[in-house]
Amino acid sequence: MVYPPTPNKTPARRLTPGPDRDKLAADLKAKYEGGQSIRALAEETGRSYGGVHRLLQDAGVTFRSRGGAPRRTGP
Repeated sequence: MVYPPTPNKTPARRLTPGPDRDKLAADLKAKYEGGQSIRALAEETGRSYGGVHRLLQDAGVTFRSRGGAPRRTGP
């Protein structure tokens, strides 16, 4: 089955291995280690959460545990 093109979908931007990808990964790593979240980095660069996560993983980042304050159960 052929589907019509989606008018609002942006074309995929795949970074092939090389110096451009390495530089982006290093920049993202520095910002992540400086305290920015993966979601913030994804929004800043226009990339998906998964794409940023993969670049950080390839750059050798040690990921922080999932954040958020513990929930309170009582008064």
